[in-house]
Amino acid sequence: MNTISASIKSARILVAAAVLSLVGSVVAAPVADPQLEKAIGQGKDTFTHNTFNGNGRVCQTCHLSGGLAPGRLPDGKAIPSLANAAAVFPLFKPRQGKVVTLPDQIRNCVEGALEGKAPAYGSDELNALVVYVTSLSQGKTIDMGGKPQ
Repeated sequence: MNTISASIKSARILVAAAVLSLVGSVVAAPVADPQLEKAIGQGKDTFTHNTFNGNGRVCQTCHLSGGLAPGRLPDGKAIPSLANAAAVFPLFKPRQGKVVTLPDQIRNCVEGALEGKAPAYGSDELNALVVYVTSLSQGKTIDMGGKPQ
């Protein structure tokens, strides 16, 4: 990516962040669509059962109670619940030196803690996981770049 493209991308991110900061306290609305409910169910099933051909762990191994309770990584490090994860992404990850989206983070977890093959961007499997994790943020205030709870 050339310098001009990187600058334009950075400017777009800053504009989006500025617009969201002006919105104030936005809250995720409850789900009323049957197809969305079906996708949430598929995502929850993937979250609780799919090992992604890795080390035998599933998402729920680290993210307890379907992601609603704090958990622990395999190395023992405490992690917050996912109760507001969709409300804080995208966020800047200093260790990675870049802005990370919710799909990026899910893929990082699958490849890292689960040592599995991450679902492809745009795949039904990744979309279902994103929908499920996003559903956990219903009623939470959007705080892009904020701290998980």
